[in-house]
Amino acid sequence: MQHILVLGGGAAGLAAALAAAQTAKGSARITVLDRNAKVGKKLLATGNGRCNLDNRDISPERYFTSSPKALRRLLDAVNEAAPLAWFEGLGLYPRTDEAGRVYPYSNQAADVLALLEHHLAALGVELRTGCTVRSLSQSRGGYDLQFETEAGRESLRADAVICAMGGEAGPQFGTDGFGTRFAAQCGGRMAPLYPCLTALQCARPRKSLAGIRAKGCASLLDGTDGRVLAREMGEVQFTDYGLSGICIMQLSGLLAPGRGPKQPVIALDLFPALSEAELSALFARRAGLLGGAAEFWLGLLPAKLGRALWADAGLPEDARALPASAWPKLAAAAKCWRFEGLTPCGWKQAQTTGGGLLLDEVEDDFQFKGCPGLYFVGETLDCAGSCGGYNLHWAFGSGILAGRSAPEGISPGSCFLCYSFAAFSSSAASAAASASSSF
Repeated sequence: MQHILVLGGGAAGLAAALAAAQTAKGSARITVLDRNAKVGKKLLATGNGRCNLDNRDISPERYFTSSPKALRRLLDAVNEAAPLAWFEGLGLYPRTDEAGRVYPYSNQAADVLALLEHHLAALGVELRTGCTVRSLSQSRGGYDLQFETEAGRESLRADAVICAMGGEAGPQFGTDGFGTRFAAQCGGRMAPLYPCLTALQCARPRKSLAGIRAKGCASLLDGTDGRVLAREMGEVQFTDYGLSGICIMQLSGLLAPGRGPKQPVIALDLFPALSEAELSALFARRAGLLGGAAEFWLGLLPAKLGRALWADAGLPEDARALPASAWPKLAAAAKCWRFEGLTPCGWKQAQTTGGGLLLDEVEDDFQFKGCPGLYFVGETLDCAGSCGGYNLHWAFGSGILAGRSAPEGISPGSCFLCYSFAAFSSSAASAAASASSSF
């Protein structure tokens, strides 16, 4: 019996294993290996435990990649695989919020995992946990895997391997970047990795504002020329190290090494519904009604936030003593509050990994070009989605496509030529015959 090996028991890996089992219909043995004590650890944390598993408005513009043309090709294939319809076929009943985000009706990520585990068990898929991969190499007829468990070192032989080991983001969930390192050692061309969908550290954080939240518009500027690169509406959270909140996380995806601005700046507009002139007029009207800087902000902004903005505008405490010229100055500060010296927070805070194996390196079924039976899916690839279900859409969809392809590409007695990974790769000079690490 042919053997399909899935490395990684996250969203992409579990979808791949189940899709392979559905396609093989008992004609292939399917094994999932995961480093953790239980599969789906990161999946359980998605959507704050509610599992935002898809979005009704999928488009290439919601993804960060260095290969936009290849993204369109692969995203079309993922959309055609219809991950949400696939889940509904498993018995999941979804609900959609006003922003198009799709959740299980129960709002429980644990239910999504339990549903996958139920069907995997029913189709005889073997889930092995507590497994640490040491090496994976290609040889005549397939792939040889060496891994360790508490009982000692073991080996497996597979006709096809689906690499769903994720990237660097979320090491607390058991990821350590083995998938992307392995792709590089196979000779795949790589985009530099960076923490994506994460908070931002600032050179001069407003520590006194830590914990305060405010709705507004956050703009990413190029500090070298002042160009506005992107805008996001939403709630900003001030931290003791900088800025957070979904809109800030979205903008962090644009800070890819070599592609993002050299001097990124976040400009906050705390009154996006008003023009600068309208806001100035509003401030002037309030000056005669309210006294000091603290009272001035009643009903507008949290007191601490208002006082910080007031101080940044260089205004004295007594609002009634200010000249008319003070209000345009304050309005300008409130419409463009700059935060400079930005760097993404580390891997532990990142929701996903930016960069990875270039999308041009895989076929429409996510098979590594020139290497039969080897697939890369999910976060190992240079494709990071925005917040809102886009990453799980990609993970589930790429897993489904690879899982459906793997058994169809295997025939009894099939035999690969005995080449190293270097011979298969598009960048043979940088390849290695095997990869070794844990995942």
